[in-house]
Amino acid sequence: MRSGAAWLASATQQEVDSFLEGLDDNAFLALPWMFEFWALPHQLPPEGAWKSWVIMGGRGAGKTRAGAEWVRSVTEGARPLDPGKARRVAPVAETFDQAREVMVFGESGILACSPPDRRPDWEAGRKRLVWPNGAVAQVFSAHEPEALRGPQFDAAWVDELAKWKKAEESWDMLQFALRLGDHPQQVITTTPRNVGVLKAILKNPSTVVTNAPTEANRAYLAASFLQEVQSRYAGTRLGRQELDGVLLEDVEGALWTTAMLEGLRIEQAPPLDRIVVALDPAVTGHAHSDECGIVVAGVRMQGPPQDWQAVVLEDATIRATSPVEWARAAIDAMARHGAERLVAEVNQGGDLVESVLRQIDPLLPFRALRAGRGKGLRAEPVAALYEQGRVRHLKNGRLGALEDQMCRMTVRGYLGTGSPDRVDALVWALHELVIEPASRWSRPQMRKL
Repeated sequence: MRSGAAWLASATQQEVDSFLEGLDDNAFLALPWMFEFWALPHQLPPEGAWKSWVIMGGRGAGKTRAGAEWVRSVTEGARPLDPGKARRVAPVAETFDQAREVMVFGESGILACSPPDRRPDWEAGRKRLVWPNGAVAQVFSAHEPEALRGPQFDAAWVDELAKWKKAEESWDMLQFALRLGDHPQQVITTTPRNVGVLKAILKNPSTVVTNAPTEANRAYLAASFLQEVQSRYAGTRLGRQELDGVLLEDVEGALWTTAMLEGLRIEQAPPLDRIVVALDPAVTGHAHSDECGIVVAGVRMQGPPQDWQAVVLEDATIRATSPVEWARAAIDAMARHGAERLVAEVNQGGDLVESVLRQIDPLLPFRALRAGRGKGLRAEPVAALYEQGRVRHLKNGRLGALEDQMCRMTVRGYLGTGSPDRVDALVWALHELVIEPASRWSRPQMRKL
């Protein structure tokens, strides 16, 4: 669904002029305040009898504006003095200062969004907004959950719930207070984080969700801001959370965690002594196949093995429609990074994997690998390299989706959906670069060389 703003942006000047000329004076004056016309799809309330609407998006995705406009939509009537659907609203932020400065007075807050004849008055002493029609919004801080014990409401707007220090207590108190009217509702505007209260809300059958990345609201963001954050965080796990608005979960017992991975990023790889491309092929090769894991990594082999440093350079994983497509993608990755070898798991594909690769490059330096243990057990020594600080991730290597899979891999196996093809390729690459060479180094005959 396209918004009116999107249509205007793509319309010809003649179409724009014709549209504006067709409006009467009242419609023309009201146009700037008609959010349904200007809104992006994720900013408009979903249909249905929902209790909670979670607007989950990246930084600057327009969540605050959507929350403020929803408050307008439930408090305002058809005319300035007509009652709306809600008479008592609870805007709640982590602190009172944040509620006042963002939700009330912010550039996308309630006052900025309200037309002059319906704009509420701010009563600072009582920490509340009062509309011309008598509707009231009492502002609360999540640092004081007990303040929500006693008042009652028919609507609430909760901002940045995922970062509240007392999220569980404040959320529970708000639910007991949301008891007025025929069908009290609440809107939650937040950048996602892996916290229990948010995950519980999302699982509730009465919850609806809209998602949007930062990019969706680019028309209202500084170009320099977008360029800076995308160059710094695009493709990282943190970027998937803060820019794409994706809820990232670390499963219990995971071999890797978000905190561990975020501390391992580097801007530029050092000179590397050896680079390989690891391939975990989807042998069937059609539109509904698993992804074909393709990971590029290198190692700096200075001193004894405990001093070697590996760098994960790129996740080039694709969902191929034919074996030739994933074979070409893996060989192209070799060329981009100057890799000296391609290694691939052949448990399922057998000789077919090498045969397909050699159709493209008959002289390809290739090594076939066969898995003798489960995925989790095979990944465990690779995770140990990370714990020892011996692996780094290149920031611009598009590693976000790979890191998502890593944080769902346990010794018992993969606890995510689908197959962990990216992690499998990572594990093979680091076995080839570090673990197997280190085991050969430890043999007495190798130490004499």
